[in-house]
Amino acid sequence: MNITEKILSAKAGHEVTPGEIIEIPVDLAMSHDGTSPPAIKTFEKITDKVWDPDRIAIIFDHNVPANTIGSAEFQKVCREFIKKQNITKNYIHGEGICHQVVPEMGLVEPGKVIVGADSHTCTYGAFGAFSTGMGATDLAMVWATGKTWFMVPEAIKMNVTGELNDCIAPKDIILNIIGTIGIAGATYKTAEFCGDTIENMGVEGRATMCNMAIEMGAKNGIMEPNKEVMDYICQRTGKTESQLNIIRSDKDASYEMELDFDITDLEPQIACPNDVDNVKGISQIEGTSIDQCLIGSCTNGRLSDLKDAAEILKGNTIDDSIRLLILPASREIYRQAIELGYINTFIDAGAIICNPGCGPCLGGHMGVLSEGESCISTTNRNFKGRMGDPASEVYLSNSKVVAASAITGTITNPKDL
Repeated sequence: MNITEKILSAKAGHEVTPGEIIEIPVDLAMSHDGTSPPAIKTFEKITDKVWDPDRIAIIFDHNVPANTIGSAEFQKVCREFIKKQNITKNYIHGEGICHQVVPEMGLVEPGKVIVGADSHTCTYGAFGAFSTGMGATDLAMVWATGKTWFMVPEAIKMNVTGELNDCIAPKDIILNIIGTIGIAGATYKTAEFCGDTIENMGVEGRATMCNMAIEMGAKNGIMEPNKEVMDYICQRTGKTESQLNIIRSDKDASYEMELDFDITDLEPQIACPNDVDNVKGISQIEGTSIDQCLIGSCTNGRLSDLKDAAEILKGNTIDDSIRLLILPASREIYRQAIELGYINTFIDAGAIICNPGCGPCLGGHMGVLSEGESCISTTNRNFKGRMGDPASEVYLSNSKVVAASAITGTITNPKDL
């Protein structure tokens, strides 16, 4: 059996098979300020008490601080529900993006089943958990019962080999995979990432790759935990490695498909408007003019992303025609970036530093694009109108490319600097 089948079998109490419908208990249910209100509305039609307030996490991150009357009202509804249901242990407002702060809080462990009313909940597969997004109605039922149903997914094994060069990052690997398989190529499948490159990859890069599994339609992205992941989890949870439920795929596990990706000669990858699978090597589009650059989001707002950008921006100034926005993914990362001098480097270069949160990724808060404008961003989606006006355009890349592009005013390969 593969890792996903093993996790679901343990929860179901019997050996599961792909295509089987199962009902299982969940370990954590997460939502944010955008998805909690509709879930609350449905929940209150079902019952008046959640199954376990300590297994529910509600994170304010999409429109924080509130920027419209509507978002303020949404957050008020959430606060009243949180108080009524005593969801105080895992209630976070202003600490950062849900997919970053939930692992920071020690709520993610290998072998757990985690659901969230946000499509990028698949991020937690980086820690060896089965983790997936769901709609508000399904989440309301989880709040009420502590259970949900799944169809056991088929699995695609993605074997990645080769070493990262100085100009690429894990973001380029996942963009290359999505460009190869397509936005619907893994629909309702498990995307299991493995190979030497994955085994040697750090926590942050792994989170980036699993975060974007949904962009090829996958039900979940998942990786077997390596030593760095286990050390991270032990630090956050206070547990020892022997106390963790480490689950690995059998060597003879069956997969619907196996794909090999060699990144040895990979150049920076750019997802061009208006689909995440419209991926091209940077050599095909360098020199394209842009108006805004963005470094942040649940995909690439982590410390390694800020480090990569700071190394390029240090001693440089952004082009007069460019707005460069930087949003650390959490308060913890923001503090570390201050201590390491990255924030001063960004300010000296002319960047705008924004508070931790989702912000412009979904066109909801700060950095919204007007008609005809274009942005190169480290976020995860570039759909039409994603960051503002339907006639605007979004390009996706790693933080090194965004930083280099901010200096020149056009899409630029970092090696050219």
